[in-house]
Amino acid sequence: MSLTQGIHRANQLWPERTALVDGELRYTWKQHADRVSRLAGALIERGLSSGDRVAMLGQNSAAMIEYYFAVLWAGGVLVPVNTRWSAEEVRYCLEDSDPSIVMWEPELAELAQDSLARCTKRFATLPPNEVEAAIAEAAPAQDRRRTGSDLAALFYTGGTTGRSKGVMLSHANLIANAMNAMANMKINGDTVHLHTSPLFHVAGGSRPFTIALVGGTHVMLRNFEPESFLATIERERVTLTIVVPTMLRRLLAARTLESADLSSLQLLSYGASPMPEALLRAAMQKMPGVAFLQSYGMTELSPVATVLEPRFHVFDGADAGKTASAGRAVVGADVAIVDADGRHLGCGEVGEVCVRGPMVMEGYWRNEAATREAIVDGWMHTGDVGYLDEDGFLFLVDRAKDMIVTGGENVYSSEVESALYEHPNVHECAVIGIPDEQWGEAVHAVVVAKSAEQFDADEVIAFCQQRIARYKCPKSITVHDAELPKSGAGKILKTELRKPFWGGSQRSIN
Repeated sequence: MSLTQGIHRANQLWPERTALVDGELRYTWKQHADRVSRLAGALIERGLSSGDRVAMLGQNSAAMIEYYFAVLWAGGVLVPVNTRWSAEEVRYCLEDSDPSIVMWEPELAELAQDSLARCTKRFATLPPNEVEAAIAEAAPAQDRRRTGSDLAALFYTGGTTGRSKGVMLSHANLIANAMNAMANMKINGDTVHLHTSPLFHVAGGSRPFTIALVGGTHVMLRNFEPESFLATIERERVTLTIVVPTMLRRLLAARTLESADLSSLQLLSYGASPMPEALLRAAMQKMPGVAFLQSYGMTELSPVATVLEPRFHVFDGADAGKTASAGRAVVGADVAIVDADGRHLGCGEVGEVCVRGPMVMEGYWRNEAATREAIVDGWMHTGDVGYLDEDGFLFLVDRAKDMIVTGGENVYSSEVESALYEHPNVHECAVIGIPDEQWGEAVHAVVVAKSAEQFDADEVIAFCQQRIARYKCPKSITVHDAELPKSGAGKILKTELRKPFWGGSQRSIN
């Protein structure tokens, strides 16, 4: 099955149904199919062969959706480039992926041109001012219908733990994810999906395939701002969207939330980073008519491995007690917890989370050593630390690289962050280990306060000591005067927060 099949089906069954909305711009499935096939033709005319890569610096826009499907229609491989990267990081991505053609949107021309100028190799380009003419002049191409294990996309990792790697995802990988999304989120032809999570990251970038396969409607939001997010839901009668916790925190602070008409919104999906329970409770209280669903995974898993269904987003009754979990394995996924020797652990035992199934990537692009390290006997080693309970729910305790070892005790930063988020003056936080002569590492918190003038570090530490063991509590706190640095997926970049303390050296664990 090909990722483009849904366009053929929707054009056959519902040619006049709205396929794509971007502000005032609207295309039916008939128009969308025509534009995709013509853009594919333009790419083929410029020399694109099956299996060639096409890189794109784009926002959440109609142009980005057309790029997605036109490249696949032409038999190519997507390389969505992180638009929040520096020119040097984009240069690395381009030279690593070696695309046949590079594209970009007008707003990103400076970044694109600066990045291309840094490259040692010259790439063919299709600039934004030539795209409409190319679509108008090109003959519609026949869909090359690559499928199965054929490579569909290279999604580059966020670089939170080192240099980004190109994750090879096949048509089969992304279709497996799409099928699970359909089942778990009840996605169908009536679904109106608001694309808010960046399409250069697979958490957002996998969703266009699901919507296309069922013939739903794509609604684009170029930049997340709470007011425009709420206004778009009202105007387009959005039924489904995906956010990360940092977006949700901003949404709850929006003055227009209480007056917004969210009656069409059936489901809000979230993931990418841990959701503090206090934030989840507040969101559920302020949006009582909206169901919540959590997805857990990673780029290498296309990206979802487990799901916490809406029925378990409760705090009372028989289904309560699971909101702190990442849910249960999706169809086709085997989830296991293993120790350092690869031995499978029992219920409640903490170890590394491993996943096996059709969602596991084909490997890292041109990096066989990293692939062999990550995938062992078919099991993807996630680098996350967690345990399974007796009901098969996965509880995550930390990233392996984010665990702090202080005085011989393991401290999971996510547990400390959960305690901090309960404090009324904590807007955002991250917990890291910093060098300490006595303890090896000391627990340190970086906090964005709601009111910096009223922030009392000693009082906040005492607050934590009432909730978690004293050795887990921050020994020190830095108050940050702006939002914490984040990756394109909205994950806090703890590597950046550690740099002032570790001086660029490798973090040591004693």
